[in-house]
Amino acid sequence: MSPLSNAYVSEADLRRAEKFYPLHAFVCDGCLLVQLEEHESPEHIFSEYAYFSSFSDTWLAHCRDYASSIASRLSLRRENFVVELGSNDGCLLKSFADRGLEVLGVDPAANVAEVAMQAGVPTLVRFFGVSVAREILAAGRPADLIVANNVLAHAPRLNDFVGGMKRLLGQTGVVTLEFPHLLRLMEENQFDTVYHEHFFYFSLLAVQRVFDAHGLTLFDVEEIPTHGGSLRTYLRHREDESRPVRGTVAELLERERLAGLERIDTYVSFGAGVERIKRDLLKLLIEAKDSGQSVVAYGAAAKGNTLLNYCGVRTDFIDFVADRNPYKQDRYLPGTRIPICHPDRIRDARPDLVLILPWNLAEEIVGQLSYIRDWGGRFVLPIPDVRVVT
Repeated sequence: MSPLSNAYVSEADLRRAEKFYPLHAFVCDGCLLVQLEEHESPEHIFSEYAYFSSFSDTWLAHCRDYASSIASRLSLRRENFVVELGSNDGCLLKSFADRGLEVLGVDPAANVAEVAMQAGVPTLVRFFGVSVAREILAAGRPADLIVANNVLAHAPRLNDFVGGMKRLLGQTGVVTLEFPHLLRLMEENQFDTVYHEHFFYFSLLAVQRVFDAHGLTLFDVEEIPTHGGSLRTYLRHREDESRPVRGTVAELLERERLAGLERIDTYVSFGAGVERIKRDLLKLLIEAKDSGQSVVAYGAAAKGNTLLNYCGVRTDFIDFVADRNPYKQDRYLPGTRIPICHPDRIRDARPDLVLILPWNLAEEIVGQLSYIRDWGGRFVLPIPDVRVVT
């Protein structure tokens, strides 16, 4: 049972009850798509959103690198039209706009879309699907490039979302999508990536079936390091044969088959590793507190909320969590009610251990907090195995 991972609690609501929902992942024995039940409407979850892309230096660098790479690969020019789905605060589209391209963002969260528009990135505050694709086409023209990074898992109407991309894409256009790779999630015990805002968890085997059903051909795939290991897929219209299917697609599909992703028992066995991490983390925290050590956390990330709620870790183990995002500061983590503070609080508190909740950004965070070594402080990483690093 877990609350919504981005439902941060205000001071005024501390004495009120929170809703907890079953957090169970299911796999379809027909198409092998891993998915959650929908307990809350997308409007309730996403109309106001706490995640802002621009607060991660690592993600900003990733956006700049992608924009440069895809602009070169597709020979994008000023007359080309780029649409990003789930455009958040516009940090990716800004890289294209700075190159003189026409851009449009689509995002249902009004608060982050407002930040994008203030930065000069036009944004449509809507949930994307077939009807929105038609609306964009009626007001302008098809897209030469559609980008959807870390949004496909958030789209509960999956067929409507992919069908909208099919309609919006120009005849020789390209769609690129990035999403956490289910194979890496399972191999490296990344169970904290499972939370209610993520309706789906994609293997290449499963997601290719979705694309095929809508007449989109997967012609290339890359493995990238973001979010603990993601895929970047490249799509085109089935009718457009100008871009041949590369060998990377068949190679990764075969790796997934060899890893057992076509067998249900592979999915069923995943839970054992999850339970081990829970025991190991609790053992470490209990030993730390029994020896008089102080423990704080860094990064009020959605994945961290899954980890803490599943493990039953609250203020009896963690004094506070620090985060750079002002939108989260002075609130409390959902479920655990751990207070969220400005990162400067870590320097004042001088903790013995800092638990890094967004472990996928560990290198960036360790660099930012390197000063804790001055008093002998150490870092705790929970995934793929619980370990202490200096």
